[in-house]
Order: sequence, then structure tokens, then C-alpha cells
Amino acid sequence: MIRVSGLAALLLAASITAPATAQTSDPAGATVQTLDDGLLAIMKGGKALGISGRSAKIAPVVDRAFDIPLMTRLSVGPAWTTTAPADQTALVAAIRKLTIAQYAGNFDGWSGESFKIAPQVETRGTDKLVRTTLVAPKGEPTAIAYRLRASGGQWKIIDVFYQNSVSQLATRRSDFAGILAKGGAKALVTHLDQLSAKAAN
Repeated sequence: MIRVSGLAALLLAASITAPATAQTSDPAGATVQTLDDGLLAIMKGGKALGISGRSAKIAPVVDRAFDIPLMTRLSVGPAWTTTAPADQTALVAAIRKLTIAQYAGNFDGWSGESFKIAPQVETRGTDKLVRTTLVAPKGEPTAIAYRLRASGGQWKIIDVFYQNSVSQLATRRSDFAGILAKGGAKALVTHLDQLSAKAAN
């Protein structure tokens, strides 16, 4: 089953979702459906797949569903423009690694969870907002909204709102600011790698 203790943290840190029931034909909704299907697969694979197997299975899904480069740039904020290209590349790789590790570490079994996608997809300027609800056999439903932006002809996730109010990007930017100020991009990469290692244990 999903590790309950890590659920809220993963929602904020790595855009968590869960198995979905498709209720919209909008391409933005289809992106969220792709992620949900991938998570359902690793949840059902559970212990048999192991952490490495779940990581390998969810990695291509993360690449399809998320705009990791843009999410990284927005999370770093103004400091991105003064970050060396090599460090930018390392940061993008570290965010991708963390996202995969947290999904694989937290979604290690299935106990009837489902995810419902709202049929109406909202337009917010050039972006779209897909509202979803995480439903578990026990416990209260959890509202999660995804902000998506067109990239290369596809709609990709760039932000997540836990309970429709707490922005993942805003949370990350706040958390990253102090690390960047003290140690720069390399310190942030180290911090992200440490989080990835912890998630995989």
C-alpha cells in the first residue's frame, strides 16, 4: 500500500498521484491519466518488482507526464539565470531522480486506491488545470490539482496543488532558496541526491 507517512510529503515534493478513472477526453487530462496508470502498475507490482524495478517502470512515465526541466527552472527561481549550464543540467537530473525515487519508494503496494479525474479541465491563461481526487478504501478523499503547460505539442505537468491550495513549486522554491544562498547549485544537487537515497530506502 502507499506509505501513509510519506503521502503528504510526496504530494508536495514530487507531485504524487494515484490510480485514476478516466473521465475527460482533454489532452491535459490524458497526461494525468498516463501518470495514474503508471503508478497503478508499480503499486500492483509492489514488493515483487522491488525498488529498482518500480523505479525502472515509473521513470519513462515521469518523463512523459512532467516537464522536469521547466519545473526545475521555476523551482530554482531567479538564481537559475546565473547558474552555470553544467549545474543546470545536474539540477534537472537531480529533480528527475528524486521524483522517480519518491514514487518508487512510496507506491510499493496496492490496497484498492483509486484516483478520479474531474471531467472539466480549466484554462488558466496558457496553462490548464486538472482537478483530481485521491480515493482510498479507508480515510478521507484528498484533492489534488495539476497545472499543465504545452511543451513540444504535449501537455505536461509543471505544478501540483495539494488540497487545491499548496503549490509544489512555491514550496520547493522556498525550500531551495536557503540552500542556494549558502552553497549554490552544487549544494542543492547534493541535497536532492540525499533525499533520493532516503526515498529509496
